[in-house]
Amino acid sequence: MNDSNSTILLVDGDSARVELLERFLDGTGYILETVADAVQGWKLLEAESGRFDAVMLDAAASGSDGALFIERVRQHPVLQLVPLILQTGPQGADPDPYGEAELHCLEKPFNQAQLLDALAAALRERVICRRFRADSDERGMNLGSMREATFTFKTIHSARDLANLLARTFPEPRRAVVGLTELLLNAVEHGNLCISYAEKQRLRCEGLWEQEVATRVADPDNADKEVWVEYARDPRLIRVLIRDQGNGFDWRRHLDIDPARVADLHGRGIAMARMISFDRLEYRGNGNEVEVAVGIPAR
Repeated sequence: MNDSNSTILLVDGDSARVELLERFLDGTGYILETVADAVQGWKLLEAESGRFDAVMLDAAASGSDGALFIERVRQHPVLQLVPLILQTGPQGADPDPYGEAELHCLEKPFNQAQLLDALAAALRERVICRRFRADSDERGMNLGSMREATFTFKTIHSARDLANLLARTFPEPRRAVVGLTELLLNAVEHGNLCISYAEKQRLRCEGLWEQEVATRVADPDNADKEVWVEYARDPRLIRVLIRDQGNGFDWRRHLDIDPARVADLHGRGIAMARMISFDRLEYRGNGNEVEVAVGIPAR
């Protein structure tokens, strides 16, 4: 079940596809509203910009109106934070007027698990990006001239703050903040505090996750545990090395999203970071150290 009752706008005039998605989302907690084309979709979004949590549209059916729709959403001061999920044909079948690197793409034909996973990933990204913008508006800090730095921290709140701070130095901050947040949170929760996947799932379901994290941070056995972050930037590349004091984990199982866990409330962070945020993601040793990198475009 989706615990947020998120409202999804589906832009699609194909009644068979609409019926399929309605069937897939029945009983999941998602609220689906449908319009027939991108023109109607934009009118509805513009009139009620705060109502929708994500938008889905079909690449082949939307055509040039779809490209204009996406561009308008990207430029809108409020709607730019609403994630866009593009239904595409088999790889290479559709032209790419949409700039898909900034979209969540769902290749047809897809099943219910793949749809739910795309929605969960898109909504998780939205939460992180909204927090990032609010933090940026409040702090107004810019570390674009930073070349090297080392940070240490202990709490999930510090993890989020540091992710927001470092993301501002990347070429695409909103892309970077998603992966940085996920990896830094993992280093605290699963690394230093040894919260297992199953434990986090149970705690999230019970609404006790952040309380348990705070309790473990305050435990004397964890008092000296920190996460180290090393940042380095040269004219062509930004690198961030993250190291925790945990026992490591089998990171190979988490590089791709596991369909068997698609209904879980978490567990997508590493795969999202790898697919969305970075040009390179590399775990080392037993998994308690990870380095990510993003290229800097030539001017």
